[in-house]
Amino acid sequence: MTNPVKILMFKNEIEAMLLDEILTEKEIPHIIRSYRDSAYDGLWQTKSGWGHIEAPVEYADEIHRIYNQMSE
Repeated sequence: MTNPVKILMFKNEIEAMLLDEILTEKEIPHIIRSYRDSAYDGLWQTKSGWGHIEAPVEYADEIHRIYNQMSE
C-alpha cells in the first residue's frame, strides 16, 4: 500500500472490526491501528479513542461513506 493516510478514528473495537470486514470484502486496502498499550492497561485508549484507520487517500471518500452508512 502506497502512502497510507489517517482517514478516521474509531470509538470502539466493534466499529473497527465491522469496517475492517466490509473493506476487506470490497478489497479496499487499509490498516487498522489500535491505540491499546499494555503498559498502561488501555488507559491511553480510553482517553484518545480506540484507534484509527489508514488507507490510500484515493479511498478516503468511499471509506467515509461506508462508515457513515454503518453508523446510521
